[in-house]
Amino acid sequence: MTNSPRVTIYTDGAARGNPGPGGYGVVLLSGQHRKELSDGFQLTTNNRMELLAVIVALEALKFSNCQVTIYSDSKYVVDAVEKKWLWGWVKKRFKDKKNADLWTRFLKVYPLHQVRFVWVKGHAEIPENERCDQLAVEASMGRNLKKDEGYLKAKMEED
Repeated sequence: MTNSPRVTIYTDGAARGNPGPGGYGVVLLSGQHRKELSDGFQLTTNNRMELLAVIVALEALKFSNCQVTIYSDSKYVVDAVEKKWLWGWVKKRFKDKKNADLWTRFLKVYPLHQVRFVWVKGHAEIPENERCDQLAVEASMGRNLKKDEGYLKAKMEED
């Protein structure tokens, strides 16, 4: 397993209004390689963007079985995985849980790697976390924001 690529990922999500326009930011680091990802959505929530950032980051990895450390300031995402809440939600088929579409997408990519989550305090002057926040906020203010179809579908089902 020591030959597995090591990847460090920083993620952040933002929503202005919660729900409101939102975005995510990702910084991927592996050896000398660095990649930044971001995207924005017309109407979404902060938790959706926090989770989507993690999903997009894992989906961007070119190799399987990477040793991945994800730094996130989202207790929602970090605790769901590290405290094993997610597997209880799966057993109950996400009954009364939000973001089932994104958690289902997460569960397709998560087992492909050895993933460890580390919670970091937001706005604590951690350079890569601050960069993710900047990317997420800028993405939420973009001109051609996408529709968060999962959020819109769930909202329609609630009403």
